[in-house]
Amino acid sequence: MKKDFQFSRQGRLASACFMLALTITAHAQTESKTQDPQWAAQYRLEEPRPNPYQLDEAEFQKSKNQGQWHTQYYPIEVTGVLPPLRPIKKILDNDFRNPLIRLLQDLFQKLNIFKSFDDLMKWLGLNPYPDKNETGIYKVYVPEDKVINHRFGMGMMERGGATGFTLSCMVCHSSSLFGKTVFGLTNRFPRANEFFLRATQAIKVAPAPFFQVYTASTPSEMKLYKDIQTNLRSVGAVTPLALGLDTSLAQVALSLQKRNPDAWATKNSYYEKHPRADYLDSTPADSKPAVWWNLKYKNRWLSDGSVISGNPILTNILWNEIGRGTDLQKLSDWIDTNENVIRDLTSAVFSAQAPRITDFFSENQIDIRSAQRGEELFKENCSSCHGAYHKNWSLTEFASAPISEQIKTYRVDYKKQTQVKDVGTDPYRYLGMKSLEKLNQLQISQNNGIVIQAQKGYVPPPLVGIWARWPYFHNNSIPNLCELLTPASLRTKEFYQGPAVDKTKDFDFDCNGYPAPNAAPVAWKKDPELKFDTRKKGMGNMGHDESIFLVDGQEILSTTDKKDLIHFLQTL
Repeated sequence: MKKDFQFSRQGRLASACFMLALTITAHAQTESKTQDPQWAAQYRLEEPRPNPYQLDEAEFQKSKNQGQWHTQYYPIEVTGVLPPLRPIKKILDNDFRNPLIRLLQDLFQKLNIFKSFDDLMKWLGLNPYPDKNETGIYKVYVPEDKVINHRFGMGMMERGGATGFTLSCMVCHSSSLFGKTVFGLTNRFPRANEFFLRATQAIKVAPAPFFQVYTASTPSEMKLYKDIQTNLRSVGAVTPLALGLDTSLAQVALSLQKRNPDAWATKNSYYEKHPRADYLDSTPADSKPAVWWNLKYKNRWLSDGSVISGNPILTNILWNEIGRGTDLQKLSDWIDTNENVIRDLTSAVFSAQAPRITDFFSENQIDIRSAQRGEELFKENCSSCHGAYHKNWSLTEFASAPISEQIKTYRVDYKKQTQVKDVGTDPYRYLGMKSLEKLNQLQISQNNGIVIQAQKGYVPPPLVGIWARWPYFHNNSIPNLCELLTPASLRTKEFYQGPAVDKTKDFDFDCNGYPAPNAAPVAWKKDPELKFDTRKKGMGNMGHDESIFLVDGQEILSTTDKKDLIHFLQTL
């Protein structure tokens, strides 16, 4: 834990200014925007909202398309981290003879473990673009005048006569699933947070004059580079506990501790070098990125439901930009003049759909009678928290339909107001949220109705598309559904994780998820990054057993019951 800030002369001055700012704010009548009531705290959600702004069909399709494009090409023009594309590619893609340039190239490669710009994109976890011939939910909108020659999640932006590159929403919210890149699916191996740590290291070994001379950067490109140097000083990044986990919560909280504690979190060179102490300095709060198709069912956000008010897309933009060292007054101005971008992003995210298991596996692998028995078990043991799922097989008109049609869910009934439950799972993620309540004091949060309230427990999520969302729990600590239905004391302590490429080797169909440790692919076992150890702090796999499928320590589900329940879950 960092030592608490000692009140030097500079510290006393900063505190005095902060108190003055609070006094002025308390007595000022600040003009605020009229808030959309659907993002207000305790808004009652009568039905899912895939079209949150209730646009007519043509306008909705247009808005959704444009929003999908914004998720690919990050639209925040004032973003604080915009590396100049041409000089970075020159460093990574070329084998220079000049020994000084090779020194710089070697330093970048040593720090980032890649030998080309595309290697950087792969290392970041960026997936291939969806095939242009994909249809339905697997087709992603790209404007006709755009030619894509890079990976999903890497965007470009012009600023001041130079081209920079950005990381978009798709870094964390798209994933490759047995050959298809799925929009809105959790990326199993994102490295966005680690990227900021390594970028900070790279900046230190390449001061601006050195970078300019040996990359032949233009004045406009150097402006981008110097902006990065400036903004990264106010970014506090943390290495995730394990590959596949995200530390955005810590990055936001620790970055705020490098800024002034005023209404706009203004920059402070003293705090950049001597950040104020924070709970998350030494305590993990890692979680995996969430799937997007669940948002339409909820009115509280994040895995713990701690964002109780505000459009979650705006909240995410604010988090992203605090974690990129962006000036929040400039960000606020951008938000005020880009309501259409926020609307389009919201339309795209809320309309995302889950992949169906029969899109990847033969319907002949579905035991429909077993799944129907599992439906009854689900109603008895799970639906009170996770919602009700109404199936086509209960309708007479589908009695003779193909299995792939019979197993479809035609309606989901989820809570009208999103609930938080404490079922004994690893607590560090929700405990860490207390550090984010400081966001409520920011003017940009107040202007946009964003309210954070730390919770005790997590949201029992809707289970649509649960078959594609392994590993399970907020911290990825459960490799498959068999383990999820195993008492916590008997769950495996270690397992191996890897990409979903081979449907027969990388996925256990019967247990739905990663294979058991002894059946994991050899390549996974050889890579230390792919080993998940649930005994580490913040990575625990406890909970979600007693009073769910255990009563006084005794299991109430037989082996057959568990199989039936898994078969039902695979149809959701």
